[in-house]
Amino acid sequence: MTQTLSLGIAGVAGRMGRQLVSTALQAGHKIAGGTELPDSPDRETDIAVLAGRADPIGVLPCTDPVDAAAGAQVWVDFTAPQATLAALHALRHTPTSAVVIGTTGFTPLQESQIAAAGSEFAIVKAGNFSLGINLLTAMTRLVAARLGEDWDIEIAETHHRHKLDAPSGTALMLGDAAAKGRAGRLDQLRRAPYDGPDARRQAGEIGFAVRRAGGVVGDHEVGFASEQEVLSLGHRALDRAVFAQGALKAAEWAMTQPPGLYDMEDVLGLKGISV
Repeated sequence: MTQTLSLGIAGVAGRMGRQLVSTALQAGHKIAGGTELPDSPDRETDIAVLAGRADPIGVLPCTDPVDAAAGAQVWVDFTAPQATLAALHALRHTPTSAVVIGTTGFTPLQESQIAAAGSEFAIVKAGNFSLGINLLTAMTRLVAARLGEDWDIEIAETHHRHKLDAPSGTALMLGDAAAKGRAGRLDQLRRAPYDGPDARRQAGEIGFAVRRAGGVVGDHEVGFASEQEVLSLGHRALDRAVFAQGALKAAEWAMTQPPGLYDMEDVLGLKGISV
């Protein structure tokens, strides 16, 4: 760890919120505050205890991001689009200078609002914060750039039964990398789900397959297939801690950056890899 940070964490009673708190405390960071829904039964439970730690830190969840971030250098948010945007607006009234966003499922308009907030904060936003996934993203871009349209690209993902958005933010991140490798845009190359009597794929399309089952943390595979051979690149998350560890790495990096909108390729120095 390069520095000790004071963090505000959104949704501290959720799966990722608890993991972020636990990982941050284990790494020696300070939790300045955290938010939870007004009707949450966990509002009166110490944040560290919520995260499964034996020793409380004397901080309870609150409902207002301004209160939760009053002593925070970095805000970490893995919640829902509307809640994340509301927090970004509220953070203008706090000393927070950096934001890490792992929330997925934003609309194009919401994406533009986050980009605008980059004029005020150093924001690291990613569909996935694991080191392995971000290396997979870079490899996907490189492979897509080397293979022509006679190679079909299909992205498959599986997550736990409670996940809301589909395809996952990670799958879309991989699709965007594949589109960029082909000097295109995902919104132009993305294939609608295969369904119905005439669901033939067209050359150059990028297809997606989604599964929701049990407690799967996250499985992703990018397949490149020609008439003669198949190349598969994949990643399986075994522990949600990998996402929290990546988010903390992003938080440390963001504290040294000027305002702007960044991603994990910036954090890991992968942007300079030539295709």
